[in-house]
Amino acid sequence: MSDENGTPDTPAGSRDTQDAHGTQATPADRPTGSTGPRPEPLRFFGTTWVEHDQGYTARRLAVAAGALAATVGSCLVLRFAYEGLAIAETGSFVTLLVVVMFTICSALAFRTTWDSFSKRPDPDRQASLRGLLAIGFAGSLAAYFFRALIEAPGEKLHREEYETALKQHEKRASRRTGNPSKKRRRD
Repeated sequence: MSDENGTPDTPAGSRDTQDAHGTQATPADRPTGSTGPRPEPLRFFGTTWVEHDQGYTARRLAVAAGALAATVGSCLVLRFAYEGLAIAETGSFVTLLVVVMFTICSALAFRTTWDSFSKRPDPDRQASLRGLLAIGFAGSLAAYFFRALIEAPGEKLHREEYETALKQHEKRASRRTGNPSKKRRRD
């Protein structure tokens, strides 16, 4: 841990590993002695999204398969709930109301989840939509599945932010070359 600000000395999501010869391997996203911005790790991917290394493709396929299995499982749960309403003989109006509610909530959850992969969601809005997203869990899982087929969910957003931070860091670092105390003063 750094004494100055309490942050770890190693970047988030990276670990030093030893190869077969016992030498330390440094991750590509963390050059030795680097003081620049560090990539934010993604769930299930860590920082492998930066260079698409260390089994990135296999992880994406596994995440897509897992999200698809969870989506199918959630649809089965909804089917059992529908059958429970039919067994309880609550009437066609209540059954229709429940089906429409789950359909609308799933569609809204899909859209909200899909949008959160390309821009940071507003925390207040997310808090107010928490119940809707819980009801529409099948839509959120489906969005995760479809996004995993394209890229790591959230990769586009994190890549844009990371590249912007790198450009800003390079710009600041290029302005601070040399020792400012040795500059000549203009008279």
